[in-house]
Amino acid sequence: MKAMREAAVADKAGLATRHPHLMRPNWKSRGITTAVVIGLTAAFVAGFAALDFSWQRVFNGFGELGKIITLMMPPSYGTEAKLLLWLTALGETLAIAFLGTLAAAILALPFGFLAARNVVPSWIFRFSIRRGLDSIRGVDTLIWALIWINVVGLGPFAGALAIMTSDFGLFGKLFSEAIEAAEETDGEGVLSTGGSELQRIRFGLIPQVLPVLLSQVLYYFESNTRSATIIGIVGAGGIGLHLSEQIRTLEWQQVSCLVLMILVTVAIIDVISSRLRFAIIGRRTSGMQI
Repeated sequence: MKAMREAAVADKAGLATRHPHLMRPNWKSRGITTAVVIGLTAAFVAGFAALDFSWQRVFNGFGELGKIITLMMPPSYGTEAKLLLWLTALGETLAIAFLGTLAAAILALPFGFLAARNVVPSWIFRFSIRRGLDSIRGVDTLIWALIWINVVGLGPFAGALAIMTSDFGLFGKLFSEAIEAAEETDGEGVLSTGGSELQRIRFGLIPQVLPVLLSQVLYYFESNTRSATIIGIVGAGGIGLHLSEQIRTLEWQQVSCLVLMILVTVAIIDVISSRLRFAIIGRRTSGMQI
């Protein structure tokens, strides 16, 4: 390999003579790249100017942050009754994330198939399904929480509906892309034996994509645990409401205790979901090798 490189460098003039179109600089591509870099840099600078960015405020803020961290030490839960209340609220947060994610996955599964190119040939139908999913996905979970609070009232039910609605559009898109990326050979094998289109989907597509879909659902359950904490601040149930109350009353030691509870819970879910995802993918890989 090294000898070939040295020979090519030694014969650089000859290569330029024999292949001038390859050795000639592509000024158009370079110009476009330079213009894009300049445009992004200008947008970056303009964005900071529009937001009134100030390094002095940032450095002064570090001092205030240090004071708050000092006030947060040591973490304290106050009374045992308050700790029990927080643990109950943390269970609500997990329930919101689990039920919202599971409901979204179940509802999005058929729409993922309807939006897939290798399942529905009509591009007009697929286009309408995809744009509908994009519209739902384009609204943030926090906005959906505020909407559902006004529809069904305060509480964890509104939080679960908010996560379900937001993830419905997201799962629909992810599921359709996973289905489109599936190998066609299994489905063709089903058709070649006299199977119908429905059997092609059932026995050719679903066994391939199911491990990927389950892996995505597990990942977003972990992510939605954090989201359920945030939407609790606006009244959608869970531990976020208690966290917001402690911050407003400047009970920093109790704030740090709540943050530690959330961090430990998310870390445990991360470890469990990661192992489950690898187990699912591993089983699929082992099956393919067999």
